[in-house]
Amino acid sequence: MTYFEQASEAAQFLREKLADLTPHIAIVLGSGLGAVADAVTSPILVPYGEIPHFPQSTVEGHSGRIVAGLLGGMPVVVMQGRVHYYEGYTPQQVTFPMRVLGTLGVRTAILTNAAGGIRPEYQIGDLVLLSDHINALGFNPLIGPNEPRFGDGVKTGLRFFDMTQAYSVELRALAHEAARAEGFALREGVYLATSGPSFETPAEIRAFRTLGADLVGMSTVPETIVARHMGLKVLGISCVTNLAAGISATQLSHEEVFEAGSKVQHKLAGLLERLIPAIGVTETERPA
Repeated sequence: MTYFEQASEAAQFLREKLADLTPHIAIVLGSGLGAVADAVTSPILVPYGEIPHFPQSTVEGHSGRIVAGLLGGMPVVVMQGRVHYYEGYTPQQVTFPMRVLGTLGVRTAILTNAAGGIRPEYQIGDLVLLSDHINALGFNPLIGPNEPRFGDGVKTGLRFFDMTQAYSVELRALAHEAARAEGFALREGVYLATSGPSFETPAEIRAFRTLGADLVGMSTVPETIVARHMGLKVLGISCVTNLAAGISATQLSHEEVFEAGSKVQHKLAGLLERLIPAIGVTETERPA
């Protein structure tokens, strides 16, 4: 069975599980942010272990299940946890869930993550929209044979495709409006992805700052690349769960990241509940 056939089989499995629910918006939740799924009403729960060929989350704070239902009155599919390259998965396995979501009919992907803040003015608990990214993972998930069936083969699913607007300007504008309505302001920044699982050294953080990075983490970029290959719009949201190495005098730990994410997840849930309906309106206006 080919990779495309595996993704199609997994998507069909989910399609049957979701019955009459047809979500065009997907949300991927990062470390400590899983409770956002609690805001989904009339939830349909599907553990990753039940989905054909789906990789399993092994990291604390990643529950490892699909939560589909309504958020802000709009149908959504939520990934409560993701898998990472550092868990031992291949780049294709890491991005397989995004392939499945795109095949399922998702048009917009909201990718959240826990990130270290490099910019000095960032504070723990800040929500930051991704304006761009730097891929320092050492791989691109599209290396290997191109599969044009993941797109239309004309404008999407191309061997070589544009990444000028990896993160949608339109979606970021809607997010800013939603945040203002919630009573706070969102920052924007450039996210740099490393493979992990070790945290970065102070020297690496200084180098990343020189490169133009504002945030550092271990996810999101592979999903974004694959989503854009399929023609999905992407909104990236980082939760600053720690100050990067050398900026804070404290030692970094996953427990610190998880705790900070847990404290801000309700703020994120409120933002998404207000944002999703606005995105849903734009989706209905897009051509099929």
